[in-house]
Amino acid sequence: MDSSIASILLLDGLTNGAIYALLGLATVLVFTVTRVIFIPQGEFVAYGALTLAILQTGKVPGTVWLLLILAGVAALMDMRSAWLRHRRLPLALKAGLKTFVAPALLAGLTAWAAPHQFPLGVQALLSVVLVTAFGPLVYRVAYQSLADATPLVLLIVSVGVHFAMTGLGLLFFGAEGFRNQSFWELRLALGPVTLSGQAIIIFAASLALITLLWLFFERSLLGKALRATAVNRLGARLMGISSQTSGQLTFAMAALIGALSGLLIGPTTTVFYDSGFLIGLKGFVAAVIAGLSSYPGALFGALFVGVIEAFGSFWASAFKEVIVFTLILPVLLWRSLRSGPSDEEH
Repeated sequence: MDSSIASILLLDGLTNGAIYALLGLATVLVFTVTRVIFIPQGEFVAYGALTLAILQTGKVPGTVWLLLILAGVAALMDMRSAWLRHRRLPLALKAGLKTFVAPALLAGLTAWAAPHQFPLGVQALLSVVLVTAFGPLVYRVAYQSLADATPLVLLIVSVGVHFAMTGLGLLFFGAEGFRNQSFWELRLALGPVTLSGQAIIIFAASLALITLLWLFFERSLLGKALRATAVNRLGARLMGISSQTSGQLTFAMAALIGALSGLLIGPTTTVFYDSGFLIGLKGFVAAVIAGLSSYPGALFGALFVGVIEAFGSFWASAFKEVIVFTLILPVLLWRSLRSGPSDEEH
């Protein structure tokens, strides 16, 4: 391997690592606030990329119908909860409509806009907003009633949600893969390396989103409320911070990050209905390297994962996934040696 090949592999690894960094940050965010190891994070990536791809064909994406179904289920659950609490039909109907109206309007807007084939930027924005709406609904349907369960129970639920979202992805998107149009067709030669406009957009978008997340948690009241929930869930609840609102907001942010990641990675690879699983798992590896608690650790862990994957694909392409996921083992061993005894051992 000469320096030119190493430079190309390094650029490719850092580009993929920037995507994994976003998913790793989302995984850490969800876990610290809700104690959910969110396995289906990658499904938001696939949904985002496939929604944009189908919008580019002028058809209504299956995300619209799936969003309506999920919103309907969540609305029925809210109506039941309101009825059991108040025993008043108007309040129950109001609770259900409050949950259903916004997703229904968004789905209707998408169905209207799809045949018009608006510019790529408009379609991308619509795809991100549409997939982001899944986050609070997934939390409401699958996790909200189990908010006080153990992390193991929540992990089992996450596995079930992953299989459900993958199966629904096959039903609503089909088995055909799509590759999206690049947002910027620039080709910039830097010695032996050719820097594409899409790679520049990936780096810029990842850096901007990471900066916005930092500002959100450091400067905004909502961000500080989420930090308080992450530090002490019961204490935050006693101070008037709603754990349900925190969970829904956290899942909305995770869905936003996943959808944006799907748009960024769509022009670089063909995305299928189940492609998000492996992509999300690599972000999860980055989060594990960070101990599921450190945002900077997840960032550097993701870049490390991307570089290892790129060089591993050069030396042993058939085993690149094995190489990446084997990284978890020494990290887990090191952390288990550093950590003290668990509550069960006491």
